[in-house]
Amino acid sequence: MKTLRNFTLTILLNCFLTDPAMRNTMLRIGLGIVVFTVSVFAIIGCNSRRDRSAETRPVTASYVGYKACLDCHKREFGLWTTSDHSKAMAVASDSTVLGDFNDATFTQHGITSRFTKSRDGYFVRTEGEDGKLHDYRISYVFGYRPLQQYLVEFPGGTYQTLPLCWDTRPKKDGGQRWYHIYGDERIAPNDILFWTRVAQNWNYMCAECHSTNLLKNYDHKQGKYATSWTDIAVACEACHGPGSEHVAWANTISKGAKPEPGDVMGLTVRLKDPDRGTWTMNMKTGNSTRTTPLKSDVLLETCARCHARRAQLHEPYVPGQPLMSTHLPALLEEQLYFADGQIKDEVYEYASYKQSTMYQRGVICTDCHEPHSMKLYARDNTLCYRCHLAEKFGARAHHFHNPDSTGASCIDCHMPTRTYMGIDVRRDHSYRIPRPALGGQFGVPNTCNACHPTKSVRWAGEFVTKWYGTKTTDSLHYAHAIFAGRTGTPNAPDLLVRLAGDPNAPVIARATALSMLRQFPGEASAEAVRKGLMEGEPLIRLGAVQGLGVLPATDQFYQAKHLLTDTLPAIRVEATGALLNVPPTSLPSEGHDLMEKAIRDYRAVQEFNADHPSAHLNLGNLALRDGDFATAETEYRKAIELEPASLLSYVNLADLYRLKGEEQKGEKALNDALKMNPDFADGHYALGLLMVREKRSAEGINHLKRAAELRPDEPRYVYAYGVGLNSTGNGARAVSVLEEALKKHPYNKSILVALVTILRDRGNREEALRHAETLVRYWPQDQSFARLYQGLAMSGRQ
Repeated sequence: MKTLRNFTLTILLNCFLTDPAMRNTMLRIGLGIVVFTVSVFAIIGCNSRRDRSAETRPVTASYVGYKACLDCHKREFGLWTTSDHSKAMAVASDSTVLGDFNDATFTQHGITSRFTKSRDGYFVRTEGEDGKLHDYRISYVFGYRPLQQYLVEFPGGTYQTLPLCWDTRPKKDGGQRWYHIYGDERIAPNDILFWTRVAQNWNYMCAECHSTNLLKNYDHKQGKYATSWTDIAVACEACHGPGSEHVAWANTISKGAKPEPGDVMGLTVRLKDPDRGTWTMNMKTGNSTRTTPLKSDVLLETCARCHARRAQLHEPYVPGQPLMSTHLPALLEEQLYFADGQIKDEVYEYASYKQSTMYQRGVICTDCHEPHSMKLYARDNTLCYRCHLAEKFGARAHHFHNPDSTGASCIDCHMPTRTYMGIDVRRDHSYRIPRPALGGQFGVPNTCNACHPTKSVRWAGEFVTKWYGTKTTDSLHYAHAIFAGRTGTPNAPDLLVRLAGDPNAPVIARATALSMLRQFPGEASAEAVRKGLMEGEPLIRLGAVQGLGVLPATDQFYQAKHLLTDTLPAIRVEATGALLNVPPTSLPSEGHDLMEKAIRDYRAVQEFNADHPSAHLNLGNLALRDGDFATAETEYRKAIELEPASLLSYVNLADLYRLKGEEQKGEKALNDALKMNPDFADGHYALGLLMVREKRSAEGINHLKRAAELRPDEPRYVYAYGVGLNSTGNGARAVSVLEEALKKHPYNKSILVALVTILRDRGNREEALRHAETLVRYWPQDQSFARLYQGLAMSGRQ
């Protein structure tokens, strides 16, 4: 059993996993038995490269709290008090708690939770990790609109988020009620999504983006938090940076001093556009253009810290610095985005916006949102008419709908919605043109059928073609390449290479293409990754690092070693993780020192995230690389101790025992995982392979069968099951299983080759030849497939 390890971070980012299916992507098995996926997400847009740290300077100031700003900034303070930022978190009190704690009850799956209030505070009686009812005191409220959540304190400075939320919407809109954040699904105490487990831990998952100057302060040696903040909510310094020097500057001005030309006013970062660009209407096109190109991304990168799907590398965050100085942003991963880049999981706005034409043309967040209240400048089409001529884009000739209908609403057509956390409706910020044709090809949503659900995608496409004609851009859209890469179509490498090198495509799409090329070995893929590693655009370098595995192992270090000293920590960490797969014995002499320093930084990132089991898995893998089995076992067991429901920790531990020749211990570890969750497909797969190695094929095949049933989306599992059936003399059943799997995975080489060889060995040459023809037709450049076909063809002539 081959072991493949990627040394990366965790994909558990920002607040809650709102899709229960995501429990399998928290730590996912990949091509071998043990792979930890996680890269995390962003973009810089087509051909423009902008400064991400303009108007910033070294930070010497300290945080002073929002009250120090009131005397001089009354207007801004008044606007801020109306914002969601000002209500991001608060101590539970009569003025902040919105839920009904007057002996209210909520019953689901036979469990009745009760909400009460006494002189000692607010309490909920609900299910605990032992499956019994317990009383828990509410320490803090979390959020305000359209729902409010509640934090409960546990030992060691840990705070957990209750799954029972208060719907703050008006009653007429379905609100003013208790509900469970995962809807009707039963989340049992042994589920990693249960509220007392790591996936619902406030310190790790949520805290950074709901308070100002939040420091997690996790002591990985003691396993305790000392989490702190300056302001409990998202206040002035969360965006503007520590303000002590600005306050000192203001005091000198108030005493009669005059500011000097170019005075930075003691600010840590200036978020105002230094070029003071404005928008002017082009009456011919009906679109506005900036008087000067936007040169700085500092505002967007400031917002991105909390409005992007990302992982934190270290603290403290430095306002005004590039996002990748402290965070690792996510690319267009399959579990997060549809193939055309539309939002799928809870990914926030950043990566969507970076795909947009708006971004490419210099539109920034504050062009639509008032920066202190965060409210839109207008709630209807008049917001869009600030930059797009109403006479053109508000006309029926543009939208072909009644003026007072949803179809005439700019945002309803160009910013489709998706609902998270049960009731939180959010808009996609990629501002896309409705393309029903892509929906028909790739199964992505489209706004036409969202409004007309009883109609077919073809119906919608016909109307779009009738109104607007055939758009060549549809056939060039990056959805074609990303979908091909996800499904493994024969033309995927060519499409991905083309997208990776397309200067007109969004950078995040190009970076995603590079990261996907690791699945498609070949010289064209390797050359695209080599070029990406040398790119000036950070997102491209990040994608290329994640695609590094497409290069020969002997070539990887030489091509990527310069990224170990990249200016951006996120790229350094990803490069280190990727190069840990290169055997130390193959490194040049100067490479050992370079890697040693990079590994120290990599280890520091894991220790910062040591409150999550994935960090211990990475540390265990690091020890395993050095042949330190004892430390590897210690780290894997720490991961299990920290979160027993993190089931891949058991798989890693079992694989370590395989390497040590202690299969019996490995079997116990896997059985422990299956006791936690009998439907853990990856555990069944690993246990099945273990039993086959131990000559217990009948038992092993049962586990392989179960893995295939639980994860029909994973072709490795059904392939292993089919091969196992054949090896135990059940060839007919193997063919049946693999033929059925081929319908779901028509481009899977392993399944096709297995069918050819099994059918050939069973004497069914014609059917074997049919599948061999498919292999040659799909991959004509692969000489092994050509030889397989020729051998079968020749045997028929004898």
